[in-house]
Amino acid sequence: MADEKLTAVDMSSPRTNSGIPEAVFVEDVDKFMSQTENESVEEVLRRLDEQHQKYKFLEFNLMQKKRRLKTQMPDIKTTLDIVKYMHKKKDSSDNLPAQFLLSDQVYAKATIPPTDKVCLWLGANVMLEYTLVDAENLLSKNYDNAQKTLKEAEQDLDFLRDQYTTTEVNIARVYNWNVKKNKKPDTSS
Repeated sequence: MADEKLTAVDMSSPRTNSGIPEAVFVEDVDKFMSQTENESVEEVLRRLDEQHQKYKFLEFNLMQKKRRLKTQMPDIKTTLDIVKYMHKKKDSSDNLPAQFLLSDQVYAKATIPPTDKVCLWLGANVMLEYTLVDAENLLSKNYDNAQKTLKEAEQDLDFLRDQYTTTEVNIARVYNWNVKKNKKPDTSS
């Protein structure tokens, strides 16, 4: 880092973790503040605060994504288990007893004849009919993707926390540098 140009957030470096820029720790505040783009402390603090707000916004969005995935995964898993059970019973002559959720706390009883097809809600008011094998493959793939995406979101959140902590430390260091600089008696008179 000797001859490298110091910036609070290095936008030119390779981005990691879903494109989140890495915050660079400002080790030498004097050197950092002497750079041409750092004309005033107020401007530097404004830029750092803006970056901090962007990190907080990204954190909020990742938390929503994580919450959504955590609510979807049990539904996918339950549907997958049902399809597997139907697949296991498709050659049986017995009807399958079932309860359907009509609305909150309201269920209807039904019997399902053995079948090799099932209809799945895909979202946006779309339902498609699949063979049991295709439905099982689709649901397994969706569940695996949801697990992978949840793990990535958790890793991104960890990385993001480090970035906004680094940014907070940079803000404090620049602010303290300014306070210290302003307290020094003027020796030029």
